[in-house]
Amino acid sequence: MSGSAAATGEVVREQLLTYQDGSERLATISDREIPFPDGRLIVSRTDTAGVITHVNAAFVEMSGYSEAELIGQPHSILRHPDMPAAAFQDLWETIRAGNKWHGYVKNLRKDGACYWVYATVIANLRHGEVVGYTSVRRKPSRRRVEESARSYAAMGGAQAT
Repeated sequence: MSGSAAATGEVVREQLLTYQDGSERLATISDREIPFPDGRLIVSRTDTAGVITHVNAAFVEMSGYSEAELIGQPHSILRHPDMPAAAFQDLWETIRAGNKWHGYVKNLRKDGACYWVYATVIANLRHGEVVGYTSVRRKPSRRRVEESARSYAAMGGAQAT
C-alpha cells in the first residue's frame, strides 16, 4: 500500500484483468471513488469493435489517461472488475440490434480509483451502415449507483471480460 493510501485507509490491490479478446493486464485497483463532476459530460466514439477513436477533455480528466494513451485502445481499458460480464453483453446485444443502450457503469481509472457514470450508447451511421458507436456519460444519482453496486455484486461481478 502506498504512503498516501495508508494515510487514508484506502484499500489497494493488484489484479490480473483478462479481456474478452484474451488479452491481459495487471491493474492496480483501489476502493477510492472519484466523484463525477457536476455539469460535465464524458463523450467518446469507438469503431464497431469498441476501439476508441475520439475522447473529449472530460473523458481524459476522469479516466486519468492521456488522450494519446486512450486513442486506439479498446474501451474495455476502463472496465472495472466489479462490473459483471452480463452488463456488457446486454450493451453489445442492444447496440448491435440497432437500439440505444442506457446503463450504470463503474469505470476503472488509470490510477486504480473508480468512477460511476450513467451511460448512453448509440450507433453512428454512415450511408445506413454502422461505422461505430458514441457513448455519452453523465453524473449518475447516488441512489442508482448504490442500487447498481448491489445488483452487480449479486451478479458476481466479473474479471474484465
